Amino acid sequence: MRYFNELSEDELPALFYSPPGSFTNRSPQELLAYAIGAALYMPATRTTIASDIVTGKLESLVTAVIDLEDAVGDNEVEEAERSAIQQLSRIALAIESGVMSLERLPLLFVRVRTAEQLERLLEELGHSAHVLTGFVFPKFTTANGERYFRLLERYNRTRAADEPLLYGMPVLESASIIYKESRLESLIGIKRLLDYYRPHVLNVRIGATDFSSLFGLRRSPETTVYDIAPIRDCIADIINVFGRAQDGYVISGPVWEYFASSPNRLPLASLRDSRLREALLPELELSHAMLQGRREASGNGQLEREIMLDKENGIIGKTIIHPSHLRTVQAMYAVTHEEYTDAFAIIAGSDGSLGVMKSEYSNKMNEMKPHYNWARRIMARANIYGVLHEQQRYSDLLREQDYARL
Repeated sequence: MRYFNELSEDELPALFYSPPGSFTNRSPQELLAYAIGAALYMPATRTTIASDIVTGKLESLVTAVIDLEDAVGDNEVEEAERSAIQQLSRIALAIESGVMSLERLPLLFVRVRTAEQLERLLEELGHSAHVLTGFVFPKFTTANGERYFRLLERYNRTRAADEPLLYGMPVLESASIIYKESRLESLIGIKRLLDYYRPHVLNVRIGATDFSSLFGLRRSPETTVYDIAPIRDCIADIINVFGRAQDGYVISGPVWEYFASSPNRLPLASLRDSRLREALLPELELSHAMLQGRREASGNGQLEREIMLDKENGIIGKTIIHPSHLRTVQAMYAVTHEEYTDAFAIIAGSDGSLGVMKSEYSNKMNEMKPHYNWARRIMARANIYGVLHEQQRYSDLLREQDYARL
């Protein structure tokens, strides 16, 4: 699997100074943690999951989550389990028969409801589990988390030598985390639990929809999650606990749940800001006015702004619920040439020979020690999402048809 694989042999070198790297579900844990990117959720009851993946119907799909939790009604659980097992078995058969190569297999996860369901799935999937990268654990707390990871550890310990490790991705979205009086105790307790099971933890996900529900809130398409005060404050504490460079956890951002235009949408005032306009609305073949109009109509201007804020806060990865968002989210993780040259110079100069130096772009000072951890994260992204040429921006990775379907 490789990001932007849909680009032609001519387009790839024209856009990228350093191309995206390849990976599979057998790649190292640190690489996979950054590689999840835009995770597309699919209800487990969907009967075309296997065929869509095997035929490559969604050309930009890199990560998919088969959802047995909120996307499935309480009365559909048994049917959904059978469907998930059937779909994964079909994908496994396609790989084993040579119809699909391992290199084309997206990173696949199953979001389970309970530890009991996880145990049942691991048993019933059998050898077909090798097509998975792991499981998503919703409403994760210290009360239910121990069982999840104990089962995962047991599976990894007893799996066949030629089968990949399976990882867990806890979702922080419960009341004990968002409520202020219990937040720090809950987060620190979860951190201790994940530290113990660190080899099996791929990343830490934030579930803002459940958080909002506890306050009777739902953000509009004109805002980002950072505009909702209790959610913003909670995200800050999650970053404080899990975002410390020394621990190496990758935090994934909340879902963006809008995908169709609204007839009563207001203009996005934030895009009038010159800094955001420069970052989000570069010159394209489309006119500036046409491009801004399309993004305002679709709400994707705020999606882009939210991803920018995610990145500024050290968050990489996002849950999405519509394929039209795949390319937008993925493109914004591509590393700019300026970011790359800064990061490369900082790492190269961290041997003690320098303390500070002017950047190659002559617009900032790079300090070797304070900026080192930032530089390592940039290089991790560069290895997966690639490095754009000096004059290229993320929107150059989007095509006219991407804007047309927004």
